[in-house]
Amino acid sequence: MVRSHEISYNASMAGSQQETCATNVLGSEYVDGLYRYAMVITRNRADAEDLVQETYVHALEAVERLRENSNIKGWLFTILRNLWFNQLRKRRNSPTIMEMDGDDYTADSLVGNARDAHAILVSNEDSIIVRSAINSLPVEFREVILLREFEELSYQEIANVLGCPAGTVMSRLARARAKLRTALTDMGSAPNGFEKRNLS
Repeated sequence: MVRSHEISYNASMAGSQQETCATNVLGSEYVDGLYRYAMVITRNRADAEDLVQETYVHALEAVERLRENSNIKGWLFTILRNLWFNQLRKRRNSPTIMEMDGDDYTADSLVGNARDAHAILVSNEDSIIVRSAINSLPVEFREVILLREFEELSYQEIANVLGCPAGTVMSRLARARAKLRTALTDMGSAPNGFEKRNLS
């Protein structure tokens, strides 16, 4: 997994005022969240790590154009998502992000590293159930659940990241919660507290 000390900036900018600004503004507090999101949409560790690195490179290059009081977290998530879609367009054998398959690292990273993981992972058995249920969802639902429930972005912030109206986010989140609830029910169990807090 990408660690905060592993994020490297453009060496040509070392010592510059821009790098100082970038270090102060971007910092490393967003790395884990970006990595979780990258895992949700790429479902591949190597791709996710590269995507986070590239996100910080692009952010560094654009930080001087960042307006005061901007939402840094949402801005970084937007950069990451746009970079991924640009990569997909270049991969002729990947017709659409919604059809991608991968391993189960995605949900493992999402649940295992989220701030409120303790409330969700009440037992190892529940952890397996939640990982499986989340991983069974299409990426459009996985990402909206991550951004809302785990990264705690507002509906408008999520809308900015996804490039869609806030109403669409709310509708998609409702559908995602319903599908996750169904997936957990089909598996015969919903972890205590998870359905009540996050799926209602």
